[in-house]
Amino acid sequence: MNRFREGFVEWQERFGGSGVSAGEGLRRAKAAHGVVRADDVRRVAGELGWPVAAVSGTASFYADFAGGGQGRRHVRVCEGTSCFVSTLGRHIDRLEVALGVGRGDRAPDGSVSLQVVHCLGYCYASPAALDGRVPRAGPALDGLLTEATGGARTTRQGIRSELPDVSDGAPPVPYQNASSRAVLLAGLIGEEGAWEAWPEALAAGAERVIAEVGAAGLRGRGGAEFPVTVKWSAAAAGPAPRYVVANGDEGDPGSFCDRLLMEGDPHRVLEGLALAGFAVGAARGVVLVRSEYPAALARMRTAVTEARASGHLGADVHGSGFGFDVEVVEGAGSYVAGEETALLHLLQGLRGSARARPPYPTSRGVGGRPTAVNNVETLAAVPWIVRHGGAAYRRLGLPDEPGTKLVCLSERFRRPGVYEVEFGVPLRLIVEDLGGGLREGRTLRAVQIGGPLGGFLSPAETHVPLSAGALAEAGVALGHGSLVAVDTDVPAGELLRHVWSFAASESCGACVPCRVGSRRGLELAERIAAAPAGQVDAALATQERVAQVMQVGSLCAFGRNVPGSVRSLVRVYRDDLESGAS
Repeated sequence: MNRFREGFVEWQERFGGSGVSAGEGLRRAKAAHGVVRADDVRRVAGELGWPVAAVSGTASFYADFAGGGQGRRHVRVCEGTSCFVSTLGRHIDRLEVALGVGRGDRAPDGSVSLQVVHCLGYCYASPAALDGRVPRAGPALDGLLTEATGGARTTRQGIRSELPDVSDGAPPVPYQNASSRAVLLAGLIGEEGAWEAWPEALAAGAERVIAEVGAAGLRGRGGAEFPVTVKWSAAAAGPAPRYVVANGDEGDPGSFCDRLLMEGDPHRVLEGLALAGFAVGAARGVVLVRSEYPAALARMRTAVTEARASGHLGADVHGSGFGFDVEVVEGAGSYVAGEETALLHLLQGLRGSARARPPYPTSRGVGGRPTAVNNVETLAAVPWIVRHGGAAYRRLGLPDEPGTKLVCLSERFRRPGVYEVEFGVPLRLIVEDLGGGLREGRTLRAVQIGGPLGGFLSPAETHVPLSAGALAEAGVALGHGSLVAVDTDVPAGELLRHVWSFAASESCGACVPCRVGSRRGLELAERIAAAPAGQVDAALATQERVAQVMQVGSLCAFGRNVPGSVRSLVRVYRDDLESGAS
């Protein structure tokens, strides 16, 4: 299948044609019939002039198209880390009873279906679910869904909560600037508006945009920490047409800062994408928004329409002679599709599997053309940098890691939400001062940093500064910048099983080490969780061998980073695992 997929990508690039309509056709079929049928696959393939195998691969890969039938009322319930920690997964059991349907199933009369997903971006109010496109969140989740009433809206002391409500069923994202200067939250706290840097940049030229962002030392905030202008310059050196992509597929359980930006300040994201397009010399931009963020999808599409009407997008932007427009594309339910090569496959209507690099997207991306992919948070920093200058940005944070970062604190904290902080701030300050420690009656046992591919630190290790380099030395990865508090009520073995379950479920299957290793890791985790005291050493040793194979042989960062996360968990919880306190 991998060889076929790559061959078909080359076919697309040679003969043209967009793959976005493949996903749209499958989405319409699922909405109409509750399932994607074989005749739906053949019809979509015929409409596009594609091989049936290409569309069949797409239909079977993405969670939004595959699996059991979808009822007239479709509920997606989260089992991400914050939701898991908040109930040990029992909220899903309660929902099965409340809705009268099992996970992954549809009621016989087609009235309701229940799908389990790994994050909905409501980690600050766990547990959470999407009732159709309406979010519900909070400890009484099953009651909210049974009664179909909105949850209470609470403003926690010391945190701004002025983001307009995005639904009737869940509280908005709390947020606060804790940096000496707000960069990413500047629009949300009212310090400056969007599109203020854009007209001046068009007049000054693309070289100035690249120079200021380069002087700022801005690096990617999606986890890779790659220098932004290196990527832009590589794409700009390629032949036209060129593309820029905003990666809004924020799938890390525990992270919801991109959702905040796309829902609360979408024009800032678009302005950052437009500035990236100007720097690269791209006429087209794409914003990929995960389907689990329906409000963000709607906000981004509305913002594009408004930006066109205001003259910020179009054929001749502000009379500059530069033309740039944006398309917003909905994801289809895949964590790995957030990896840039897998994301490009999604945009071409194919399975969201990672591919070997080189070639890199900067030379062979959308339609085989040079493409720069940046995540939402990265792009949201660009307008501030261009307006205030790279030197002003570099004065924030650390000399070797300048600037600010959005960190997300989960529901177990007294004051959960999104905080903008400077690089170098101690994690302990974030945990204890900003987050206020844990809620009453809870004791901190570990902090998961950077989602399932990041890792775990004990409370004694929170002296580590917020820095990709310092965290790497401590054995964890910064990732998207989420902090999920794990209290002492969470058994070590169940937490280990949760991490491996995520890996096994979300592996794209493109390479054997990750596909087989993640499933083997889950088997071992289940054995460890059930083992009596003193009988886990052999399983832990086998788990380490599996981790070594995954780390060395996996195709992309997903398979290579899961082992580090597992090792950090074992380090923090080893005594618990060996004593059978699982």
